[in-house]
Amino acid sequence: MPARTRTRPAPEAPAPPATTARVATGKKRRNTMWLFLLPALALYAFVVLVPSGRGALLAFTDWDGLSPDRAWVGLQNFTAILDDADARAAVGQTLLIAVAITIIQNGVGLLLALGVNTRIKSRNVLRVFLFAPAVMTPVVTGALWKNLLAPDGAVNWALDSTGLGGLKQDWLGDPNIALWSIVGVVVWQFAGYSMVIFLAGLQGIPQDVYEAAEVDGAGPWTRFRHVVFPLLAPATTINLMLSIIGGLKLFDQVWVMTGGGPGHSTDTLSTLIYKDAFQFGEFAYSIALAIVLTVFVAIISSGQYWLLRRQEESSR
Repeated sequence: MPARTRTRPAPEAPAPPATTARVATGKKRRNTMWLFLLPALALYAFVVLVPSGRGALLAFTDWDGLSPDRAWVGLQNFTAILDDADARAAVGQTLLIAVAITIIQNGVGLLLALGVNTRIKSRNVLRVFLFAPAVMTPVVTGALWKNLLAPDGAVNWALDSTGLGGLKQDWLGDPNIALWSIVGVVVWQFAGYSMVIFLAGLQGIPQDVYEAAEVDGAGPWTRFRHVVFPLLAPATTINLMLSIIGGLKLFDQVWVMTGGGPGHSTDTLSTLIYKDAFQFGEFAYSIALAIVLTVFVAIISSGQYWLLRRQEESSR
């Protein structure tokens, strides 16, 4: 009977010393990175995540913000939002303000960026002048325009002085105009901020691209539509994200200028949250509204970012 032979697998070749060293170096760097990150992450969790989580649990109670007693009510506060006419109106007004600010602010910002990207001698002075409102605090901006838009304020006085007295309005007292007055103030303040981001994108476009399009016979509008605007996709993404998030969270200008009035015509989710918590003592209900606002911001901003990123990739 022939003897059996056992075939052993060939031993694996040892990894090259250089590869082993690179792997060890990579692991060491990752470990070092986590050593630096852990204190910051622990502080962030202690200051933000844990309080936010515990606060969110209060939305499922009937706590009034002062009493030590609280009872678990489940989803009662969230279902109450559906039956609250003021809350439904605030949701609609919040979305309207956010969309209006996003469209108008970025449209104006893009026009300003195109204007100051030319070779006019005063372009640097104009850039500073147009960006200046963005560095003002929203509270100061709101107080300033509250006085300017008063019935006897400078805006109506200027209209009257220039023979346009028929255009005088109660800008903050008319429910049909007050919300759009706030939108105009926010656009006035932050259009320069959008301008700077668009301007950075414009200055990042090589001059050769403009010259090649001009040689091909493309006019100004054709160059902008088919050359400039597609290359501004990253700047557009940033501006739209910042505008929509800022519009959804808008509070300061609204509170200072109208306090949500007249009536509830300019109430946003942020102002309604403040009123329910600190004026009406419905603290748990206000937290439920805050959670709804957070979900709105997360869903809308994530969806917008996904769409804009796809558009960026398709334009490359």
